[in-house]
Amino acid sequence: MPNIEAKQQVVNEISEKFNQSETAVLVDYRGLSVAEVTALRKELRDNNIDYKVYKNTLARRAIEGSDIEELTDTLVGPTAIAFGTEDVVAPAKILHNFAKTHEALEVKAGVIQGKVATLDEIKELSTLPDYDGLVSMLLSVLQAPIRNLAYATQAIADQKDEAEAAE
Repeated sequence: MPNIEAKQQVVNEISEKFNQSETAVLVDYRGLSVAEVTALRKELRDNNIDYKVYKNTLARRAIEGSDIEELTDTLVGPTAIAFGTEDVVAPAKILHNFAKTHEALEVKAGVIQGKVATLDEIKELSTLPDYDGLVSMLLSVLQAPIRNLAYATQAIADQKDEAEAAE
């Protein structure tokens, strides 16, 4: 009995993590060395991304009957799941960039805001700027009109100075 209860707790944990995550990315980590997995885990942890390996049968049970049940087909072989609760972009970006330099890491599937995503959607998501990048872009867009006004005001002042100097 205690074993069944322990498994049910893990199923509940997986289900809860999927529900609370903005993004979840499933990867096959087969072929990565211990050092590479450790480096990946550290980078994910530094970005507040939870990276876990669960038994596929328990993960399948956790998504059974949910909107993401179609992930069942990808829960085969060694599967790790990166759950991002704060930043939609970060898990996809970090795993995609890591996979570029470590061919053994393969992105299998993903969930973006409660919907199963295609590999193309995950790849596209990985190319977007992270939260800080988006804030920076927004600030530069907001500053542009003010900067342009300042340039125009300076140009008018310069013209007046030249006109006064010519008189």
